[in-house]
Amino acid sequence: MTSRLSVLAIDDEPTMIGLLEKVLTENGYAFEGYTSPAMALDAASRRSFDIALTDLMMPGMDGLELMRRLRGVSPETLVIIMTAFGTIETAVEAIKQGAYDYLTKPFRMAQVLLAIDKAEKDKLLRDEMALLRREVAEKYSFHNIVGRSKPMVDVFQLIQAVSRSDATVLIRGSSGTGKELVAKAIHYGSPRAEGPFVAVNCSALPETLLESELFGHVRGAFTGATSDRRGLFEVAGGGSIFLDEIGDLTAPLQLRLLRVLQEKEIRRVGDSASRSVDVRVIAATNRDLEAAMQEGRFRDDLYYRICVIPVHLPDLKDRREDIPILATHFLKGLAERAEKAPEGFEPAAMEALVSYDWPGNVRELENVIERAVTLGTARRISPDDLPVRLRDAPPPPEVGLELEGFTLHEAEAKQVVRAMEAAGGSKTKAARLLGIDRRTLYRKMEALEITWPPE
Repeated sequence: MTSRLSVLAIDDEPTMIGLLEKVLTENGYAFEGYTSPAMALDAASRRSFDIALTDLMMPGMDGLELMRRLRGVSPETLVIIMTAFGTIETAVEAIKQGAYDYLTKPFRMAQVLLAIDKAEKDKLLRDEMALLRREVAEKYSFHNIVGRSKPMVDVFQLIQAVSRSDATVLIRGSSGTGKELVAKAIHYGSPRAEGPFVAVNCSALPETLLESELFGHVRGAFTGATSDRRGLFEVAGGGSIFLDEIGDLTAPLQLRLLRVLQEKEIRRVGDSASRSVDVRVIAATNRDLEAAMQEGRFRDDLYYRICVIPVHLPDLKDRREDIPILATHFLKGLAERAEKAPEGFEPAAMEALVSYDWPGNVRELENVIERAVTLGTARRISPDDLPVRLRDAPPPPEVGLELEGFTLHEAEAKQVVRAMEAAGGSKTKAARLLGIDRRTLYRKMEALEITWPPE
């Protein structure tokens, strides 16, 4: 039978260990049993166990002490306490100290299997959630914000510094520059990464609905409020809330937000009591807030509260050297999902991409590349695959770009070689410039047949 999870059993009665071994191995679990708590701890220090079954009353070390020590060497192990002294107080104390479950002797083996099966399912769910959190954190790491230009390198450095703090951040930039992506990079690079990331567009809802959405409401607060409801500030507890287009908040909502930032409390609509919230605020806007303050449309006290650390995202036209890198990045992503996709760009197509001013910024570029992949039939994307507005764009300002035709393979190789040159041959520094780790760089160099120093 294929082994399922591993189980460690500790009981000073050899008969119990033998019975547990017989039943659990017959049901496909990997099993180790000990009558000595010290020997069990030694085993747990040498290999990991998914579940531990331990007796509560044992000579030399009781089950609660064993559980505390076990947590030190194997924190992921779920512990089920077994005892013949089954009182409510003992059960409460065991759970309080971290036990997953509690069994009172005498018990049937069916009860043991049921408890372990429940722990197994819970552990698998926890592992899946942990994996999902790691994947999300990796996906929204600042390393996945593409760009090698000086303005973007400055942004990356600021994101790293900001992520380590809990300060309120104001991300500024035109529409389509990637403000929410930066907000996620800040959150998932912070100590709050295990908490929720909640995004809300402040311009998408009318004032009354937005107020309820942000702060929640109590039953009967307004027509249709048939039950209490948490607001997004409460939902984001322990994590971060991203307030996009904060410049569109009305004056009453600006005041309510100011009080949240000052008092760390919210009050649901229709409620008389305040509730504490532990949440980091990351705001974003494409508006000129300084002009709005002068015109009386935005509170200056709120501005200084949200703009503790400003992050400015440059327009794509101000970092044209990133356009070939971004275009190749988007093409590569689309090629992985499409049955057949172009391998690269014709020189004239890349020149058209670099020449265009991109009023919609990175979002517009991504849409253009997707359109070209959908409509293109040749091996490389040509000017004919691009919208007319790009083909008619004037030549770009001189930015030192090489616009020869290249494939995805060639473009990636060029990036790696340039990073190695900039790093003076140091693979550690080159990996850092590329936003990857050393092992990934080694794999890339091997796959791209890059030797260093060049032969």
